[in-house]
Amino acid sequence: MSANSNVVVPKAFIWRRVHSLFGLMIVLYLVEHLTVNSQAALWLGSDGYGFIRLVNLIHSLPFLQVLEIVLIGIPILFHGIIGIKYALTSKNNSMGFQKSKPILSYGRNRAFSWQRITSWILVVGIVGHVVQMRFLDCPQKAVVNNEKQYLVKLNFDEGLYSLSDRLDVEIFDREKINFLYDNFNKVEKKNSWTSSDSIPYRADEEVKIAKLQGKWQEESFINVLNKYKLNQTQVVAVSKNAGTAFLLMVRNTFKSPMWAVLYTLFVIAAVFHGFNGLWTALITWGVILSYRSQKMMVNFVILLMLALGFLGLVSIWGTYFINLRS
Repeated sequence: MSANSNVVVPKAFIWRRVHSLFGLMIVLYLVEHLTVNSQAALWLGSDGYGFIRLVNLIHSLPFLQVLEIVLIGIPILFHGIIGIKYALTSKNNSMGFQKSKPILSYGRNRAFSWQRITSWILVVGIVGHVVQMRFLDCPQKAVVNNEKQYLVKLNFDEGLYSLSDRLDVEIFDREKINFLYDNFNKVEKKNSWTSSDSIPYRADEEVKIAKLQGKWQEESFINVLNKYKLNQTQVVAVSKNAGTAFLLMVRNTFKSPMWAVLYTLFVIAAVFHGFNGLWTALITWGVILSYRSQKMMVNFVILLMLALGFLGLVSIWGTYFINLRS
């Protein structure tokens, strides 16, 4: 029996690797997410078509919700739980005024402190982001004439007049929705098949069933529209694809200076936390061990941090205020 056969790997070692591995997955997602979002504003005059194409591509993936849970939700959840434990037990030694412990103002000590500070910003920011953009403001789906329609509630502004025409979007206010709802001729919904036995095909029956199905879809669409609680300054935009609906949702969010400032803090915290964590992960996994390699990687990570931060801030301040205002 070898001398190493009884070596027990400490649990702390294992949890550090799990925490680091999930962090690497989140960094990859952060790069993808901010790159896609930047396409709403990066190319001036494009009406966000890059964003629309990429979002439509993502929504065409099979088992999308499963992929989001496995590749995004689980890593963020477990990385966050383990990270909160580290944040609660770690000692800050780069800022403060306690005379009982030394204050070390070295760069890596300050980075360690800011890594913990940004972790708390991200806990609040991620929860708020998911609640807002995946539940409260997320586009709803309906089917009309066997085609998917995506509905999103917006605060109206005059720029939507021309933008909706260019993006092939139909706008509904409360008055228009009420008119459709009140004047829709509800049809009797009954099964046209009277026997479970085989019956001969009839072309006229096929046409009748197709029309009935169209009525059902139209009624379902109007009911989804009618569920929106709109005030006089709000409308519902209806698009034929997910990308356009999500583009309008993003534009509507960043139209508010308050949300723009909050998301700016969120993006800066996410980019710093992610890429500072990436540098630490490379050490954890033994990729960079020498002082020289670590120094070189710090400079490279800072460049990545600045580049991705630029893309994130472009999507916040450029989507409405520059590219899609009208």
